[in-house]
Amino acid sequence: MTDLTAAPDSLPLDLYAERAYLEYAMSVVKGRALPEVADGQKPVQRRILYAMKEMGLAAGAKPVKSARVVGEILGKYHPHGDSSAYEALVRMAQDFTLRYPLIDGQGNFGSRDGDGAAAMRYTEARLTPIADLLLAEIDQGTVDFVPNYDGAFDEPRLLPARLPMVLLNGASGIAVGMATEIPPHNLTEVAAAAVALLKDPALDTAGLMTYLPGPDFPGGGRIITASDDIRAAYESGRGSVRV
Repeated sequence: MTDLTAAPDSLPLDLYAERAYLEYAMSVVKGRALPEVADGQKPVQRRILYAMKEMGLAAGAKPVKSARVVGEILGKYHPHGDSSAYEALVRMAQDFTLRYPLIDGQGNFGSRDGDGAAAMRYTEARLTPIADLLLAEIDQGTVDFVPNYDGAFDEPRLLPARLPMVLLNGASGIAVGMATEIPPHNLTEVAAAAVALLKDPALDTAGLMTYLPGPDFPGGGRIITASDDIRAAYESGRGSVRV
């Protein structure tokens, strides 16, 4: 009779499936789908910004073809399909998608009516001044660097991020078992609320809302949701806003 004794390094199928699914879920949560609260960026967005900074594409530089930027991102930091990098780059350049665009796009980057962007060989890109603020002093020991996917280069674990981009531009993402949908806010109002909180750390939500009354969407419009409902959403992390 055949001996079916398990090898020392084997696992029962149920334990292996549980462990493999957990590793997959954590990879999606931390490495792809959700932004980091410290700099407000998803990994692909962070890699786009860092790659463009390394290419010398600051706000005052001459823009280069988006295809060149995408090639740099894929080759050094983000070994996925070119569409994943270019679609993220396009979104970061759309002033109707982000309250404060991080990329200055030249050419057809789509419209709010649903028109898609031109192919990457036709468009050009460089960073915006607010993106320069996210990257300022990155080479001065302000953040930790980690090896890229093959160990040939280093990439920042986070950006220095002088601005709270997770509040300014909001965030949207769906991971395994969790999701996020954070609305954007006005820079002046966020700054005023931050100063008020520094002066009075015990300031409650109602007090903060005297400086930051609610979201500020890039498409404009008027928010008709009651202030009490917005405050409840801020306090609970769940709610909706009608525009």
